[in-house]
Amino acid sequence: MLRARDIMTTTIQTVTMRMSIHDLAQLLTTQHISGVPVLSDDGAVIGVVTEADLLSKTGATVGEIMTSGVTSVAEETPIQEIGRILGRLKITRVPVMRGEALVGIVSRGDIVRAMAYTDQAEKLIRIEGC
Repeated sequence: MLRARDIMTTTIQTVTMRMSIHDLAQLLTTQHISGVPVLSDDGAVIGVVTEADLLSKTGATVGEIMTSGVTSVAEETPIQEIGRILGRLKITRVPVMRGEALVGIVSRGDIVRAMAYTDQAEKLIRIEGC
């Protein structure tokens, strides 16, 4: 059974609440990503900010437009459970935590890539609500 640790992206871009939305837009564009975790000054995950936030919310800084109350998963979380979380909450990524430390991120794309490399993709996962 595949778990978050098997498919997560470990090179993670992060931002702080003080970053301007202009700098955020540049980061998302240059890194070819659609969202990033927001960290506090002590490194705790306090939110996620996405392209959708940039397009649908008004503010000058990440802190003003980010989504707080982030759902996260542990490294040992099965990807079937991650898929259900993504579908149920209608989100596209979840931070992967080891205790309080951010160690990765799993996106829908990571799950799709895992499905691409198995001969039983239909048994690997079914994301509801997508």
